[in-house]
Amino acid sequence: MKIVTTPMCKDILDIAGIRDYNLIKHPSREYGDFAILLSESKVQDMDTLRIKINTFNQIFESIKNVSKYAPKQLTDNEINEYFKKYTLAYNWINNSSKAQKIKHRNKKIKVCVLSKFIKDIVEDMNFTITDKDYDYLIYPDYMDVEYSNNYCLIKIPTHNNISKNPIEKAELRYSILLNII
Repeated sequence: MKIVTTPMCKDILDIAGIRDYNLIKHPSREYGDFAILLSESKVQDMDTLRIKINTFNQIFESIKNVSKYAPKQLTDNEINEYFKKYTLAYNWINNSSKAQKIKHRNKKIKVCVLSKFIKDIVEDMNFTITDKDYDYLIYPDYMDVEYSNNYCLIKIPTHNNISKNPIEKAELRYSILLNII
């Protein structure tokens, strides 16, 4: 089986132990017969494994699922070991007492979210999502949003000027949201 993937998923394959794959911006059958892609990606003519890499838990599960196609499937403990070098991510996926306190605190904070990928993170962080009377408007950096005195704006980086490593990317995004109070 010849695997193809996109630059956004490359690190997940590397972490999972897959070494033989084609890296293509727009995968199709001419480059391989199985694609590992982000869940939003569109591919018509080949079997795919769709993954999500917005939250720490999504990244963990994606590594686990992708490793099924590697020479050796990773255990939860092996994946957890990898996460140890990322303090915030490691504490979050292991539901440390600090992460629990943050989630409890965040429940009292009302936010409006203008992007699905950000919504995944905001839900994971346990903020209260609403379209009315919110304290913060959270939006991706590719959107133009007008300032208002009624709420604070929080811009989350998407693809430019941010690490390609999904864990580092998630840590930056979580950190921005952790620092809103």
